[in-house]
Amino acid sequence: MGNNRSKVPDLEKLVKGGRKKFVRYEEGAMLYSMGVHTFQQLAKDARSVYHVKRIVLVNLDLIDEYLEAFRDEEF
Repeated sequence: MGNNRSKVPDLEKLVKGGRKKFVRYEEGAMLYSMGVHTFQQLAKDARSVYHVKRIVLVNLDLIDEYLEAFRDEEF
């Protein structure tokens, strides 16, 4: 019943190369080295979630912008 999703090889290279702007929750969690639930909450807080039919996509540019707000200026 469920669809098997294929793994994206070299996901980090695709994102840094500018070829992949949107990812799914699982891909984003792998990319940012965090759990899926934590990444989901981060994406919602950053208001970077897009619902396209039954697919949820996350805009990585908005995530990066949101994370910059937490940067420590001291160090």
